Amino acid sequence: MKKRKVILIAVAAIIIGLVGWQVYQKAFKSSQGPGPRSNVAPVAVEITAVKKVTIRDYGNFTGTLVPKSQFMVAPKISGRLEKLMVNIGDRITRNQLIAELDDEEYSQQVRQAEADLQVAQANLEESLSSLNVAQRELERVQELHKKGISADSELDAAKGAFTTQESRYKVAQAQVAHRKAALETAKVRLSYTKITVTWEDGSNSRVVGERFVHEGTMLTANAPILSILEIDPLLAVIYITDKDYFRIQREQSAYISTDAIPDKPASGKIVRIAPLLQETSREARIEIEIPNPEELFKPGMFVSVQVEYATHDDATVVPMSAVVKRDNQQGVFLADIENKIAQFVPVEVGIFNSEQAEIVDPPLFSGYVVVLGQHLLADGSPIILPEHASPQDEKDALELKPREYR
Repeated sequence: MKKRKVILIAVAAIIIGLVGWQVYQKAFKSSQGPGPRSNVAPVAVEITAVKKVTIRDYGNFTGTLVPKSQFMVAPKISGRLEKLMVNIGDRITRNQLIAELDDEEYSQQVRQAEADLQVAQANLEESLSSLNVAQRELERVQELHKKGISADSELDAAKGAFTTQESRYKVAQAQVAHRKAALETAKVRLSYTKITVTWEDGSNSRVVGERFVHEGTMLTANAPILSILEIDPLLAVIYITDKDYFRIQREQSAYISTDAIPDKPASGKIVRIAPLLQETSREARIEIEIPNPEELFKPGMFVSVQVEYATHDDATVVPMSAVVKRDNQQGVFLADIENKIAQFVPVEVGIFNSEQAEIVDPPLFSGYVVVLGQHLLADGSPIILPEHASPQDEKDALELKPREYR
């Protein structure tokens, strides 16, 4: 009886195992997704055509607009600000007079220097006259000495007197030169009371950015009066990490926009790239030159910047929503319009953004791809196409009937 019981239990276990195996096989096949001939219900989907367009690879950053050049205007001498001829926002040109200091003290120094020069010139004339007299006396004594009329001591005295007068004449000449230099210095200092603004490079006009003092203020040397800005062009300054640093190059195109003027985007080019990343932030400074002929953009504005890394013309693109993953493999569902099934095609994506993705492999990819409902699909799933999708709509698709990509 025990032996028979064991046999019955063994037979029952075998039967249960066979039934379980069959159930497992059916469940496994079901998990593989419905094939074109399965009884799985079709999935309603939206499709769109694979297109050939130009696609660009962008990096998105935020930054600030700064003047291309900015400098402070300050007096070289101290004095009272007597007149300020420009104000904030005024346009100025190169070498324009913008302010005057009280010049009474410096005018007096010029007059003093002129008077000292006149005295030095008078001394020079007197010294020259005395030198001529001493020279004639020396010549007379020398003639008499040759004839034996004058003694040697008399000749020596005449030579000494001539040498003395010659030295005095040279001293007078040096004093005149010194007084001329003093006069020129006084005139230069007087000219410093007239404050002009100048620069070397860039456009011929600038704009006054800030004013720091008012008329009547007592100024010290190098105390700032105004700031002068060049705002056409402007510079957009951004900071990038090492992830994007090696994708940035000079002359790359960049596009800026600002919430303050949303309907006025602008474009420019990268002109400077910092040769190092700051140790504290691990970021590098990038400067983008932006033309600003209408001067709509102002320094200090917060801007969004797109830097164009690469551009691919005639690229094969699909909507980004069409790209999915199945079994850790990236691909798209290609719609077979005639047979009304979805075919999963593994793809390699090149440039992509929030809207589009470039398909670089397979190289001759075309047809219609599923953009809505693909999360319910498996390879070979039956699909329900929208009413407007038809094989005659050849304007949108590169090729209606999908190729065999396997």
